[in-house]
Amino acid sequence: MDFHCHLDLYPDARKVYVEASDRVEFVWLVTTSPRAFAATSKVLPASERIFISPGLHPEVADKKFGELEMLLSQMELYSGVGEVGLDGSSRYKQHFELQKNIFQSVLQHSVNLGGRVLSIHSRSAAKEVLGLLESHPGYGTAVLHWFTDSPSQLSRAKEMGCWFSVGPAMLTSANGRKLAGQMPRDRVVSESDGPFAKVRGASVMPWEAATVAVELAEIWGLQVDAVGQLLRANGLRLTRLLTDSSEVLGNGH
Repeated sequence: MDFHCHLDLYPDARKVYVEASDRVEFVWLVTTSPRAFAATSKVLPASERIFISPGLHPEVADKKFGELEMLLSQMELYSGVGEVGLDGSSRYKQHFELQKNIFQSVLQHSVNLGGRVLSIHSRSAAKEVLGLLESHPGYGTAVLHWFTDSPSQLSRAKEMGCWFSVGPAMLTSANGRKLAGQMPRDRVVSESDGPFAKVRGASVMPWEAATVAVELAEIWGLQVDAVGQLLRANGLRLTRLLTDSSEVLGNGH
């Protein structure tokens, strides 16, 4: 299972899509802008195994702000939203207030719609992300993707009931491993974050997301099979949150 993948952005996206459909039990294809979502949905259709969600990535907030209304409209038909969130790193901080305006709008609309499952980017901005989540009760379910903030913010996120998607690339760093060791094991799922995430210079593929079980087993002090079963059980719970409501919404995945 892969709960955060930019499947549409691999160099040979259609080929990866076909292989992922065959080899991976479930892929959450997150998009970076509403127009990208509309285009991707036509070329790489949603299926029983591929869930595609509308999003507006904070890294392109300054370029895609004009698509916010389109995103809010798309959200009405889809139970999952992503990639959304905030990026406080030096490269994108100049547009931080604009990012916050977008994310607040997404959260408020999620509340108005009865809750959504959100795949959230929080690089150098976990404090602000969690603060906005707290100020919008009823937003739904937060899945913090590739969480790299402080242990104190991780504890706060755990107490708030957040989920975490963890990929092989995250576990190549000492900080990533340390944080993974403190995550709630019943709310961790696997991700690839491909094609952006790389291990040994190669993009992580959707079918490689599950390999995090090997590293997590070492970090958690469990057998690899046990971790694999736990991640799948968690994944099935999150999949139900995404797909059960989709059927009600008429998305049918």
